[in-house]
Amino acid sequence: MRLVYLGTPDDAIPPLRALVHAGHDIALVVTQPDRRRSRGAGSDPSPVRVAAEQLGLAVRTPVKARDVIDDVRTSGAALGVVVAFGQLLPVGLLEALPFGFVNVHFSLLPRWRGAAPVERAILAGDTETGVCVMQLEAGLDTGPVFGSRRVAIGPRDTAGELRGRLVEVGTALLVEQLPNIADTHPVAQHGEPTYADKLSVEEFRLDPSRPALELDRVVRGANPRPGAWMAVGGQRIKVWRAHPRPHPPGEPGTVTSSGDLITTDGALVLETVQPAGKRPMPGPAWRAGVRSQPRVDPA
Repeated sequence: MRLVYLGTPDDAIPPLRALVHAGHDIALVVTQPDRRRSRGAGSDPSPVRVAAEQLGLAVRTPVKARDVIDDVRTSGAALGVVVAFGQLLPVGLLEALPFGFVNVHFSLLPRWRGAAPVERAILAGDTETGVCVMQLEAGLDTGPVFGSRRVAIGPRDTAGELRGRLVEVGTALLVEQLPNIADTHPVAQHGEPTYADKLSVEEFRLDPSRPALELDRVVRGANPRPGAWMAVGGQRIKVWRAHPRPHPPGEPGTVTSSGDLITTDGALVLETVQPAGKRPMPGPAWRAGVRSQPRVDPA
């Protein structure tokens, strides 16, 4: 099938490569414009642009998706495929291809419609999520579903680890479903929708007045980005790995000599932390280098 592909981050590369490997004709790849994505001074292309150019595919990088409506309409493609593109598609673009657009979404819709379904599932304590291949329409992730796969959320999964499994499952599902799209009637979503709002850095601040289990979810949901953090003596300390355990003696907000952050109902064992300007290190090693009894600054 001749396709237009829309995607931007690393997560969108495996599906693109799989479609090419499966013999689909990718007429055009649309991705976000070059921008500063690293600490260098210049602008960097999106990961999908780099991959597409390596594959010898034509690429467009519009500031707004509507800017490529004519390119898409005249591409000769029958269908568009979207994986983590980063913009809502206007109606004019959705109507530019004979069979419209399908999207690979990393949740079991209608749960976690929106921008951050993987992180929100972990933060909410969900034990299961999944992947849907859905028909795109004007609403936010409201379209009917062609197929889905369930994926368990492990008790120690980080957002990055879970997303990696979802990308693998979603890629296989997309390749499986695509040949049948033209002859398949997708099924309308059923159930009460929930919304996965965009992430903010502030919501990943570790507050010891919250239960240790909730803070554990914050750490896992923030890994690899934006990273959970706590303020100690006015300095920001990122926490990359942690786990909850029963309450040792101590005042909530203090960090014990073994590297446990005391909370109201237990403790968060700080496995891996990263002080500002330094490399990640074991929590006990960081604690050993702090002379006074450290306390987490109140939010």
